[in-house]
Amino acid sequence: MNQFTFEARQKATLGGFMILGLLCMGLTAIGDDGHYTRLWSNYLHNSVFFTGIALFSLFIISAFTTAWAGWYSQFKRIFEAYSLFLIPGLVLMLVIVAGLWGGMHHLYHWADPNTLDPNSTHYDPILVGKSSFLNANWYTFGTLVFMAIWIFFAWKMRQISLDEDTNGTTDWNHHHRLRIWAAAFLPIAGFTSAAVVWQWVMSVDSHWYSTLFAWYCGASWFVSAIALGIMSLAWLKSKGYYERVSSEHLHDLGKFLFAFSIFWTYLWFSQFMLIWYGNNGEETVYFFERMNNYPVLFYGNLAINFILPFFILMRNDTKRKYGTLIFASILVLFGHWLDFFLMIKPGVLHTKHEMSGHHGAGHGDAGHHGTDHAADAGHHVADAAGHGADHAADAAHGVAETAAHHASSAFEAGFSLPGLLEVGTFLGFLAFFLYMFLHNLSKANLEPKNEPYLGESYHHHV
Repeated sequence: MNQFTFEARQKATLGGFMILGLLCMGLTAIGDDGHYTRLWSNYLHNSVFFTGIALFSLFIISAFTTAWAGWYSQFKRIFEAYSLFLIPGLVLMLVIVAGLWGGMHHLYHWADPNTLDPNSTHYDPILVGKSSFLNANWYTFGTLVFMAIWIFFAWKMRQISLDEDTNGTTDWNHHHRLRIWAAAFLPIAGFTSAAVVWQWVMSVDSHWYSTLFAWYCGASWFVSAIALGIMSLAWLKSKGYYERVSSEHLHDLGKFLFAFSIFWTYLWFSQFMLIWYGNNGEETVYFFERMNNYPVLFYGNLAINFILPFFILMRNDTKRKYGTLIFASILVLFGHWLDFFLMIKPGVLHTKHEMSGHHGAGHGDAGHHGTDHAADAGHHVADAAGHGADHAADAAHGVAETAAHHASSAFEAGFSLPGLLEVGTFLGFLAFFLYMFLHNLSKANLEPKNEPYLGESYHHHV
């Protein structure tokens, strides 16, 4: 069969999960703080995660096309359909933009105008120095303009691919045009994705920065797209589609899952090791916070996204078996969703406490601020005490340690660990992504026609 039929039963099942996601988001709002921080952070987390998968699906098509890859040709429509989620992804991110302008959420500390006011007690000279980039105008411009460029490339490459089905000839003109568009998109994707991920995710921890962060997020999105592609292809084959897709194709997809799990770990370690070795407090605070206050997520991140895929997929035969390959793909997809949870939630929680004025009373970075205030208080006592300065300083350190311990031991639902509402929201967003994917998949032939490498894909052998 070369035409996918999106059945009513499949629509109903995905619709049910989407309703579950909406229900979980509604329940999240109950008992949330005045700015619905848990709700908004869940929304940001999932919107960024699935929009990034769509972007890197387009990146995969562009990279494979530029590299003269032929083995994936018969199922490239899967990644084409993924890439079209960029359209609803833009809508999702514009909700964040609207909330930013309307003051409906406090996801970003830099968005508080008091941090830029020299007369305010919340004045922050570091954020003033970054304000030329970290501001609502830049956030809106990056989201709207850069995503519009991505959508244009996704639409254009999709149109060329579909037109090749009906008007393609043996001079391969469509493929040559596709190669030009693909090669042009790669550097554009590299620069623009870095700019928006700095805005969307890295600026949640607005005092912190890393030159490797965009690479790190990109690798996470890439391997998530591969994992989802493996599961989609296996499901479609179980329904009688893609009969010519063999264990050889699954083996190659499994190699990408294996290799880019290692590449993600390489980037994780490079970022961690260089920052930790440099021992610059402005940089190490990011990892110090997560290692001390989120140890389950911090070490679990490495276990799920590196150790388990590495040992499961290391053997050749496990990359040819549906069971192990699908199991590894589920681990990787959920593991990188957890990875983005760990990127976003600690910084949002810190901003939540900053905005509520409860320094040191919460969890995470707020605890560090509590430590700072306690230490500052100790220094004032020391200055006033004269000869008793040493005793006052010792007392201050004791207070600081107590504040830090209290902050580290605090637990906040939906921030310290994902709860059932977070998982339900994830399933709702996943169902929405898959609904749009299957809808777009049904609009074209599953296998492209007049594709120059289609024969090579049919007879692919590793």
